[in-house]
Amino acid sequence: MKRDAAFIYSPEQLNYRFNEHHPFNQERLKVTNDLLIRLGALSEEEMTAPRMATDEELLYIHTKDYVEAVKEASQGRNRASYAATYGIGTEDTPVFPQMHEAAAWLTGGTLTAVEAIFEKGYSHALNLGGGLHHGFRGKASGFCIYNDSSIAIEYMRKKYGARVLYIDTDAHHGDGVQWAFYDDPDVCTLSLHETGRYLFPGTGNVNERGHGEGYGFSFNVPLEAFTEDESWIKAYEKTAEEVAAYFKPDVIITQNGADSHYYDPLTHLCSTMRIYHEIPRIAHRIAHQYCGGKWLAVGGGGYDIWRVVPRAWALIWLEMTGQTELAGDNLIPSSWLKEWSPLTDHNLPKRWVDDPDIYPAIPRKPEIEKKNERTVQKCLEPIYRQHKNVHI
Repeated sequence: MKRDAAFIYSPEQLNYRFNEHHPFNQERLKVTNDLLIRLGALSEEEMTAPRMATDEELLYIHTKDYVEAVKEASQGRNRASYAATYGIGTEDTPVFPQMHEAAAWLTGGTLTAVEAIFEKGYSHALNLGGGLHHGFRGKASGFCIYNDSSIAIEYMRKKYGARVLYIDTDAHHGDGVQWAFYDDPDVCTLSLHETGRYLFPGTGNVNERGHGEGYGFSFNVPLEAFTEDESWIKAYEKTAEEVAAYFKPDVIITQNGADSHYYDPLTHLCSTMRIYHEIPRIAHRIAHQYCGGKWLAVGGGGYDIWRVVPRAWALIWLEMTGQTELAGDNLIPSSWLKEWSPLTDHNLPKRWVDDPDIYPAIPRKPEIEKKNERTVQKCLEPIYRQHKNVHI
């Protein structure tokens, strides 16, 4: 069956692995793919193999000395100064063999997704191995070596002359992508994340609006800790629709970190699977409204790789391919539960939606919702001011 969406994957994407105790675990790709296959929503024959990103493509964003340092560290020549200078060899981003090649495969997957849309005629493309949004031009950060989304955005700008809207719904601020295009009026970034008061990387305030010609094209919604579904979805839908209408992009790239869920061990938000049904649905609608359907999606964070990530990421593909009826209130395939349950101490979810009582009531819910509403208003102030000036 020929679909209008490309699914990018190959086993090389599993080689991005720091160590067996590190929270970033690409086993989640296998678990997600298996869920889709057992659901009948994807076959191995439909998967498009990625390619490695070339050094020239990595240099769209990263500095030459940084790429060379990553290569040296990959070969075991990691120097003591690399941690301070290049952010590799730290607790968050330790060195592992063939690190350069593994990161280049993930980046190449996102570039393959770009080419599927702009050269092969697909409307949508999904590379769950991508979304490493913390990587900087000359420094690794937050589990991220090469910033595949930034490289893909620059690739789309240079090769196809595209205006790109980047929407990041990871619980951590999409700092690397924001700073890469902070002064670029042809790239608009929107990040919804847990406030940096309590969470890495500590940035993503509403007053980070861009610089120079890029002023007014950076949007941030730092949500309060313990934000629940209703407030999260309201903030996402409002800002995504307003920013898209304001910027009018040629293509949308969404980063789909699945770490805003209550079960995630690294964050403090209280969402359930409800938001992961809404995130791709709204992105899909916006893409068709403004971009002729051009929508590229990548993965990102997500550290409960059994109960959360497979369902959240599978829903992106189901939305892209018009198969959401396979999820909804349906049961998770029993064969998938049987396959993976022995590998985790958690009880795997039997449905696509969560039970309503997975966490106790949040006492500050009204206060949190009001704060988030004010944050959304502040985030969108440049758009409101522009509309007011136009009417004057």
